[in-house]
Amino acid sequence: MAVYEVFLKPEGKDGYRHAGAIDAADDELALVLAREAYARRAEGARLWVVDRRHIVEGDAEFVGPNADKPHRHHDGAAVAARRKIQREAAGPDEPAP
Repeated sequence: MAVYEVFLKPEGKDGYRHAGAIDAADDELALVLAREAYARRAEGARLWVVDRRHIVEGDAEFVGPNADKPHRHHDGAAVAARRKIQREAAGPDEPAP
């Protein structure tokens, strides 16, 4: 038996979303079980099942270097706060970096 992660995509432009997980003996059975468990009420127009053994995970240590990138935040507050700290650290006579 293998564990499969189930993803559903509704009609339209919405992306796939994780619906849950199932245990199945093979890929074909996984599709059938996923349909019966997660798409019985037309919750999605498309269905993916992914064998959990094939998922490649980036752990916290791998993703960590990207945590200090305030320019990736959408609201701009993190960038403004970082620039303010840099201006204060530079002092009134020096240009900010």
